[in-house]
Amino acid sequence: MNFKEELQKKTAEIEALLQTYLPEETGFQKTVLEAVNYSITAGGKRLRPLLMQETYRMFGGEGKVVEPFMAAMEMIHTYSLVHDDLPAMDNDEYRRGKKTTHAVYGEAMGILAGDALLNLAFETAAGAFDLETSGRTAKALQILSRKAGIYGMIGGQVVDVESEGQPLSREKLDFIYRLKTSALIEAAMTVGAVLAGATEEETSAIESVAGDVGLAFQIQDDILDVTSTLEVLGKPVHSDDKNHKTTYVTLEGLDKAREDVKEISERAIRTLTSLRKKNEFLEELIRMLITREK
Repeated sequence: MNFKEELQKKTAEIEALLQTYLPEETGFQKTVLEAVNYSITAGGKRLRPLLMQETYRMFGGEGKVVEPFMAAMEMIHTYSLVHDDLPAMDNDEYRRGKKTTHAVYGEAMGILAGDALLNLAFETAAGAFDLETSGRTAKALQILSRKAGIYGMIGGQVVDVESEGQPLSREKLDFIYRLKTSALIEAAMTVGAVLAGATEEETSAIESVAGDVGLAFQIQDDILDVTSTLEVLGKPVHSDDKNHKTTYVTLEGLDKAREDVKEISERAIRTLTSLRKKNEFLEELIRMLITREK
């Protein structure tokens, strides 16, 4: 089986796993449950749960305790996109080639669907204690909470929103990207490592890899925003320019942005391959993500 076939197989398995955690669309709150399920099933690369699973396997993890965390990881990522698309934020009507949640269900329900997904994520992750009650599970929950919160993704979003229309330094842009994008990728990979019993040194190395992957991933996203099309990318292009956002491309230029993606991604791969534990699929996945076209 080649990498592409293996990726499709693993992604399909994650899709099936996510289905088992979706709420039943019944009761007086049925509309928000429908909006939650619409948001989760709207597509996507399932990158973060896949990175979590492969890191878990890399360090010898074999049980099912990682599965609730994989589902929770995708719920957190999805809620962030639902809120990011809102009129008060990026005001986008398309995501992954489909109408965004607020465009289908209305702005109020878009807000509530995001809130519901965040709460459901931690309810789901906490279900891991039914499978294993070790300190690893508690540590993983701490990591997920911090990386998704004010010292992680939300913190990055705050600075991003406040910086719209303002000139940004490279230092501040790095800060935004490391929190807004890298934090959840760091959460995915470090949770996988911790649940599998990786040492503190190994977990720290994985966090460094994930941070670089997230940074390179976001710079590549900036590049695609000015070089791709709606049909290929699955979401509006030139949205950063529309929202008067400083990006790596506007700050450093297209050529320098491409050079930085190459340099940062190569550093991530070097750190990953320096570890005693190996996962060739994970290495190839990281290379693919950073050179992606959508």
